[in-house]
Amino acid sequence: MFIKNDNEFICKNCGKKIEKLKYTSRDHCNYCLHSLHVDIEPGDRLNECKGLLVPINVINTSKKGEVIIYKCSKCGKEIRNIVANDDDRDMIYSIVKKYSKGIF
Repeated sequence: MFIKNDNEFICKNCGKKIEKLKYTSRDHCNYCLHSLHVDIEPGDRLNECKGLLVPINVINTSKKGEVIIYKCSKCGKEIRNIVANDDDRDMIYSIVKKYSKGIF
């Protein structure tokens, strides 16, 4: 069950102020692409982990388009989030390149 939760926030990784996405819930930084492990169900903000979600790859899916794959730096769980329209394309390419070289 998706709960719309589109709020401004300060990125815990890069420190930039992140604006609302306006067409769906903002769930990651559009500059460095990091996120926080805060949801159990999308938008509920009920997860107690609160670890930093590090982007480790970006894949294309036929159903959802581009999807960022994260690994939680605290609990190790892998999470997936859809790429937002305003995400930094250079950062996306950098993550894919690192993944293809086995850096993650």
